[in-house]
Amino acid sequence: MRPTNNSIADWLKQHQISEVECLVPDLTGNARGKFIPAHQFISHGEPRLPESILVQTVTGEYSDQHWDFVEPTDTDMFLRPDESTVRVVPWAREPTAQIVHDCYNQKGELHPLASRTVLRRVLDAYSAAGLQPVVAPEVEFYLVARNEDADNELEPPIGRSGRRETARLSYSIDAVAEFEDFVEDMYDYADAQELDVDTLIHENGAAQMEINFRHGDPLSLADQVFAFKRTVRETALKYDMYATFMAKPMQDEPGSAMHIHQSVLDTDGRNIFATADGEFTDVFMSYIAGLQRYTPELISLYAPNVNSYRRLAPDISAPINLNWGLDNRTVAFRVPNSEAVATRVENRFPGADANPYLAIAASLASGLLGMQEKRSPSEPHLGTANEDEVEVARSLEEGLRLLGSTDALSELFGDLFLRAYAAVKLDEFEEFNRVISSWEREHLLLQV
Repeated sequence: MRPTNNSIADWLKQHQISEVECLVPDLTGNARGKFIPAHQFISHGEPRLPESILVQTVTGEYSDQHWDFVEPTDTDMFLRPDESTVRVVPWAREPTAQIVHDCYNQKGELHPLASRTVLRRVLDAYSAAGLQPVVAPEVEFYLVARNEDADNELEPPIGRSGRRETARLSYSIDAVAEFEDFVEDMYDYADAQELDVDTLIHENGAAQMEINFRHGDPLSLADQVFAFKRTVRETALKYDMYATFMAKPMQDEPGSAMHIHQSVLDTDGRNIFATADGEFTDVFMSYIAGLQRYTPELISLYAPNVNSYRRLAPDISAPINLNWGLDNRTVAFRVPNSEAVATRVENRFPGADANPYLAIAASLASGLLGMQEKRSPSEPHLGTANEDEVEVARSLEEGLRLLGSTDALSELFGDLFLRAYAAVKLDEFEEFNRVISSWEREHLLLQV
């Protein structure tokens, strides 16, 4: 059990922990931090890290505007452990704990560039309005054969039958059983960390899986997705495979998403999206309208990498416009059939590669602004929405040009964060854009 009333120090001693992973989610949603012997963690107080790690690109580089966002002296920030995130590291050889930390600047304030800070700002805005959002992420990923040469295309791993998947096997029980040992260990590791994982299914792609989380507090669920992605990668390596959360890892296979189901409770714990007899409320319609209004500006938080936009493309099972509908998986914002108390909307834009803290923050912020501004949505889409016109950015650069163009969003996320995020991601785009692809050599070398 994770610590509740007992201190972290007591928990570490009770579990005979010898080492502590002090973790900070970076801009990509991956783990940065320090390994500290448990006795030193207990006695030495707050760990420190340079604040510059919050503005590194996915390749480890820095934007030309780097010093506009952090101190030129590369000042340390202070890390404070969140007691609710203390978990064992079940794959570690020695008894090891992992603890997610919040980042604080020299003034003792939550660091404005930290992903957890951004989500906390949005949740504080809900709290100020007397509301409590609830989310349930669904995370897709691929198992792929080990690939040590980036020039080689990815391919499915060999299962216990000795063969690779080639057919579309959605919801196939036997296809999941091909990787039974991996699945069993993944669940064991998740249980050891008390992750609220629910069902596992085989998705449409070859060796593509989806795990569903039970609904709960947004910050807790973001922490759990953060831990889960590490867990899946570690489990796959144990079986000589890779697990990837790339949005579109293979040309001929579907993309991977992180769908986010969301609802909102009032101070009495009632779902404000529906009446007792199941009728949708005006605030629910406004919430959906907020998602429609602000998604174009926030698309780069749902699709944060150059690869992300290969998933958000026509003729692929991912949203390309802002339609909503009832139990319609071709729309961006799906309202599942459910009992009144479980009325919710599913945001289908975020990719599996998205930072869970930022994607959840973006979705909740959009809905909150929609409710505050009393917006009205379009009519629900009754057909196949992904056959309609594209209404969102088709590249990372295009999405970044729209980021932070509304004062209300700048207030919620912090202007400094939005500018820093755009600078870092634009640097990634430009670095990618310098790479000449095999397609260009094949079709343009001698024909233009």
